[in-house]
Amino acid sequence: MDRQKLIIDTDPGQDDAIAIMLALASPQIDLLGIIAAAGNVSVEQTAENACKILELTKRQDIKVYKGCPRPIRRAPITAAHVHGQTGMDGPDLPTPRHVPEKQHGVTFLLETLAAHPANSITLVTIGPMTNLATALIQAPETVGRLKQVVAMGGAWSETGNITPAAEFNAFADPDATAIVLNSGLPLTLVPLDITHSFLITPDRLEALAALTGQCARAAHAMLNFSARFDLNKYGWPGAPLHDPCTVGYVLAPHLFAGKKVNVEVEVASPLTLGATVVDWWQVTERPANATFLRSVDDSGLWSLILEGLSRLP
Repeated sequence: MDRQKLIIDTDPGQDDAIAIMLALASPQIDLLGIIAAAGNVSVEQTAENACKILELTKRQDIKVYKGCPRPIRRAPITAAHVHGQTGMDGPDLPTPRHVPEKQHGVTFLLETLAAHPANSITLVTIGPMTNLATALIQAPETVGRLKQVVAMGGAWSETGNITPAAEFNAFADPDATAIVLNSGLPLTLVPLDITHSFLITPDRLEALAALTGQCARAAHAMLNFSARFDLNKYGWPGAPLHDPCTVGYVLAPHLFAGKKVNVEVEVASPLTLGATVVDWWQVTERPANATFLRSVDDSGLWSLILEGLSRLP
């Protein structure tokens, strides 16, 4: 089996944690490292959270690197009101025995890309795109060696979840999002249009609770904690599960459908800052710059995640 080389750029986050677990549980994936991003909480906390996930999964061989501590030119925001003060509230997680590397996450990304064949590494971003945008500013030719970028971010029909117009990752650093959208990288966006149709309903939580491993128990506790906010907010039969959709796409792209279109992000308007403008009907002459996903086989995706979590300790 040809394993897919993967780097995850993340701001854990309960849903980020489950995305990382899915990657670690999948023999098809060779996880080269984790870069922590400032987003749901501070970069210091997200790096510690990533180390906790690796401790939980008994994968201390994977290294964690702290990335940029703040957006490119805006004041930091967080989502502690959703994820709790640690960003990953819910389970009682083990204290990690190792700490993030001293090397900066952007440096790790560039050096790793330079050391591997071109078009052999996929970058999954499940937080604000600050680290990737910074790498593009520093060394666009090196970043161009990426096979693809799969990013959780943006929205079209689902509008926004942090403001009426904007999805959190795009809003947290819209300038970084703009840099990535205009970079020419092979980019797939997994937006709210996907994640809002992937709901973790009580029966799915019950199936997760039936698994016996400590990782599955932690995932269950995480989802129970983070769901409380979205269930109250939306009134849906389940809470959306965002970030694991990206790793799910890497593993099983046939479960998703979308098309390549032009996507731009608002970087100036106080009213619509961070909004992604998706030219789905190609009414402009702007060139297509991203594959924008619109639908998912949610049952197939949940089966994939549940099977993955069942393989972890």
